[in-house]
Amino acid sequence: MGLITLLSGNRSENLFLPAHGRGNALPRKLRKLLNMRPGVWDLPELFEIGGPLIAEGAIAESQKCSACKVGVDRCWYGVNGATGLLQSSLLALARPGQAVLMPRNIHKSCIQACLFGGLIPILFDVPFLSDRGHAFVFDRRWLEIVFKKAKELDEDIAAVVLVNPTYQGYSADMESLIKEIHSHSLPVLVDEAHGAYLISQIRGDLPKSALSFGADLVVHSLHKSAPGLVQSSVLWSQGDKVDPFKIERSIELLQTSSPSALLLASCESSINELIESKGQKKLISRIEEAESFSEFLISHEVPLLKNTDPLRIILHTSKFGLSGIEVDKKFIKKRVIGELPEPGTLTFCLGFSSHRGLDKRFVSIWNEVLKSSLAQQKCFVFTRPPFELVSKPYKPCSLSWGSNFEKVKLKDSIGRISVEMVCPYPPGIPLLVPGEILDEARVDWLMEQRSLWPEQIPDFVRVIC
Repeated sequence: MGLITLLSGNRSENLFLPAHGRGNALPRKLRKLLNMRPGVWDLPELFEIGGPLIAEGAIAESQKCSACKVGVDRCWYGVNGATGLLQSSLLALARPGQAVLMPRNIHKSCIQACLFGGLIPILFDVPFLSDRGHAFVFDRRWLEIVFKKAKELDEDIAAVVLVNPTYQGYSADMESLIKEIHSHSLPVLVDEAHGAYLISQIRGDLPKSALSFGADLVVHSLHKSAPGLVQSSVLWSQGDKVDPFKIERSIELLQTSSPSALLLASCESSINELIESKGQKKLISRIEEAESFSEFLISHEVPLLKNTDPLRIILHTSKFGLSGIEVDKKFIKKRVIGELPEPGTLTFCLGFSSHRGLDKRFVSIWNEVLKSSLAQQKCFVFTRPPFELVSKPYKPCSLSWGSNFEKVKLKDSIGRISVEMVCPYPPGIPLLVPGEILDEARVDWLMEQRSLWPEQIPDFVRVIC
């Protein structure tokens, strides 16, 4: 089957990203643009249009307007996803040889930035939910202990990165965490890829964006948590801890010199959808619908896990001894496609489009899964990763990644130094980074993870010769 045929023929229930639900929730102005003559929107950086790094033109004006509406100093639209802007941010925050403090559940793009930027990732462990196998959020006391341990490594820490909310929709008390980081006179970058709609502040009981609490840099994916096209993103900047010149220099280094005018228009329209009244009314409606959907599933004994994002539904498959990866395949056969299958859960992203009538169908599919599977009443318990609270790679990431290597069986890799990341994708969180030593505990744990993620984790690893 050709790609175009595949793209045009999918008629499944879309509970996956992008959040616009195969166009159903795209902003009205963007839909109008896409309905025009094909290609009419495919324009270069003409004088009147400009670009994200050009001081004049429609894009510069749009970025200024968006920053003003959100209440920050600057913003830059991105066409290489949150990945490109996270990496640009890290290069703006730290010089080669400096360190960046980041949690173990960091996205792989930040480790990649350390590779080509010559940065030292100081990785700190986070709480772990053994009943489902998820990294969880931490509090200010946890971060205080992390800072004490990090100082013992005697590295020049230039900045801190936080991830909030997580892929599954868990949110931390960002106000206290940002205060703790700023008390150390360090800037903080927040990967808020899955929390763009939090800038709407439509309800007091929902989490707020890290921008509300003074985060210096925040990156939003506008297709994961706003109704934008894939690859559209935005970087917000406020305060005086990060030089805008360094940001722009880094963006220029990593992003294409020919950005898509369509994706830039998507940035503008999806941000407006989050902050203007008509878009907010639609968002409120979607959230209320999502909450009713969850309540219906729970009332019919579908095992959902609690999170702070009503648009993310976490099915707790391991409660019945079932793998989310295998359950996902059964839902797909019924043409209901989720976003994130993991060994203990299956996360569905409801996004910004309506899913009326899905509730009874969902319950029916789940009950059928239970009947057709060797489900157990006993919850499967996951092994906590054998990470130290705070650590850095034994050998610099960039040097390890560029070293001569050999491929060895995972079980035979004890004592060796990795040249690559081991990283199930999605969710894109590295289990091993270049430069780390594969001690016995890590190898045993990785082999256990391989048994849980057989299609995601190979039985070999590349190590320094």
